[in-house]
Amino acid sequence: MYHGPEDVRVEDVPRPETENPGDALVRVIHTAVCGSDLWPYRGHSDRDTPSRNTPSRIGHEPMGIIEEVGEDVWSVQPGDRVFVPFVVSCGECEFCRRGLHTSCVNGDSWSGDNGGAQGKYVRSPHADGTLVRIPDRYDDDEETLRAALPLTDVLGTGHYADRLDVAEAFGATDTVLGGEGGVDDEAERVRDLTHGGAEHVLECVSATSAMETAVGACRPSETVGYVGVPHGTGDGLDLFDFFGDNITLAGGVAPVHAYADDPLADVLGGTLDPSPVFTKTVSLEDVDEGYRAMDEREAVKVLVEP
Repeated sequence: MYHGPEDVRVEDVPRPETENPGDALVRVIHTAVCGSDLWPYRGHSDRDTPSRNTPSRIGHEPMGIIEEVGEDVWSVQPGDRVFVPFVVSCGECEFCRRGLHTSCVNGDSWSGDNGGAQGKYVRSPHADGTLVRIPDRYDDDEETLRAALPLTDVLGTGHYADRLDVAEAFGATDTVLGGEGGVDDEAERVRDLTHGGAEHVLECVSATSAMETAVGACRPSETVGYVGVPHGTGDGLDLFDFFGDNITLAGGVAPVHAYADDPLADVLGGTLDPSPVFTKTVSLEDVDEGYRAMDEREAVKVLVEP
């Protein structure tokens, strides 16, 4: 439960219940702390801000086992293992049919009455349009399940420079960190390495400083894509560098459900393993330690085991 900046606690709360025919109840087996959870934790965002007497349930990256389903649910049944994309989607509206599940007109989050994904249970409205089933044969394969958990959110994105080691493990040919190896200007170093700038730059933090680095590293007439939750842009983002070099800025909330099938098949087939992004594992009772470790950059991403 999120009580305020640097105050995350484990408390007993009523278990969420199925209320509508399309609901499912999921017992959470694995979940995680997201970099975006650090914004309210640090007091830099009013997202999930609780009232004086009502703390809020937090978390949005669960994976678990179906406990109950409503009478209209057909795609999963009790006992099925599922991973849960970080937003609820109906699967039927205009935007879901276009693969933009994060703009679902019937969408919802995992907080509030749905339970909060950093807990033991979540209720999934629109279960058929939201949940992604994992085949039974992987039920006891902990290594594969850990590799599947990052599919609940954007793979391989993050906030901290210590992810450079993880990037190298995933195959990055060059990494750049300001203040090390004589590098004072990261964007200039990237331009040198790419002979004029990268054609496509992925900006994963969406803070002003990160966006400025991204546009500085981008080749004229090419693209900066952003996937991080916007934060710390102050009075706004200066678009002159984008305008002057004809750089396209595009991005938004990742509709992970739309492209769940291919990466899941790769994970289950053993050709993709994003689990190294988890550099620390904690129990639910120690989730506050997980937040502290990520906040102080002792961990890249924390896996939580309820």
